[in-house]
Amino acid sequence: MKQHTGRIARVLLVLIILAALVEFARTVNWHETWRAIKATSPPVLAAAAAVNLLSLALKGVRWWVFLRSVGVPSLALAMRATFAGAGLNNILIANGGEAARVIFVARSAHVASEKVLATLALERLFELIGYVVMLALAVTFLELPPSLDRTRPFAIAAVFVVIGLLVYLVRHPENAELPVIEGEGLLHRAKSYGRRFLRTLTGISTGPRFAAALGISVGVWALQVWTYMLTAQAAHFPISTVGTIAAILAVNLGFAVRATPGNVGVFQMMYAVTTSAFGLDKDQATGVAFLIQTQQILPVTILGLLVAPKLLFEKRRKRARPDNLLPGEPAPAE
Repeated sequence: MKQHTGRIARVLLVLIILAALVEFARTVNWHETWRAIKATSPPVLAAAAAVNLLSLALKGVRWWVFLRSVGVPSLALAMRATFAGAGLNNILIANGGEAARVIFVARSAHVASEKVLATLALERLFELIGYVVMLALAVTFLELPPSLDRTRPFAIAAVFVVIGLLVYLVRHPENAELPVIEGEGLLHRAKSYGRRFLRTLTGISTGPRFAAALGISVGVWALQVWTYMLTAQAAHFPISTVGTIAAILAVNLGFAVRATPGNVGVFQMMYAVTTSAFGLDKDQATGVAFLIQTQQILPVTILGLLVAPKLLFEKRRKRARPDNLLPGEPAPAE
């Protein structure tokens, strides 16, 4: 019943977003938007695309920080899977690229998928943590539009929740015995899978790994701010650093719900509405938003689709790592 209710709520949310998109599209002067796009400087836009690719590469490094602890030492594999997953996310409504990342690495490195999934869960958690930290700092120290400024209590509360979660994961006993699950069938296998997932999640949660992941996350979001600012500069859009940070916070508020492939349309609406609160032209802002997504989506999608087939058909390693080992335990010699 709860699952059915949640599905209905998600569909209603998507319909509301789509209706808002239609209304937004009716208010845009598309002639002015196209003029802003045509006036763009290609070299500066190319530089923005390069910076965006660097931020994605840093996400691959962040994932690798956790992958090493489950027997996946290859940074190159983490990078390829990250780009492949991001490319697939750009052409799918749901975040199907994340599931593909798990499959790619599990098959290529011959590591149990629940272990890879645990590392990805932590990598995605630090993407959210980076956003929460930036939001909390922005609403505390910067002058933001009322729509974002009102999130201050939620941002501060989220920081404390995140700190509590990280402390729990680090302090949770790595070798804690979970209750033995008996039975057969699909439900039994699902419970066993979840048990091994949680065992890995707590086993690889350490202070040094979390510190490294947090530092990388700060770098990722800083590069994103630079990407947005370069794109605006390419289109001669006079937005300030504060306005850029506000726009990034706004467009990422809906990262959990993708109403369209790559959130195209939703992204432009959120960016234009936020920047117009700083007194900037909405039509030109819409053009800049299209440019931001173009330089973020096209290169990543092309690279992702190029490496995805290679990962999909790559041979597994000959020697498998036993599934019953805790992270950090050496495999027995043959």
